[in-house]
Amino acid sequence: MIVQRGGFGTALCLVAVIEGLILFAAPRGWQRMAAEAQKMPPQRLRLVGAVAIALGLIGLQLLRF
Repeated sequence: MIVQRGGFGTALCLVAVIEGLILFAAPRGWQRMAAEAQKMPPQRLRLVGAVAIALGLIGLQLLRF
């Protein structure tokens, strides 16, 4: 796998920008979502995290080819 110099850092910066945009544009929605997440059992949160990881990896593969 060939990784461009600074690619990982660029990706982390983009995540920060997207997270910041969500907090800036819809802070109350984000608060409601966080409150709902606190009510979920850890197993469900892990499943949601695993699905997000899988979708992200699939998306990266589709963008690379």
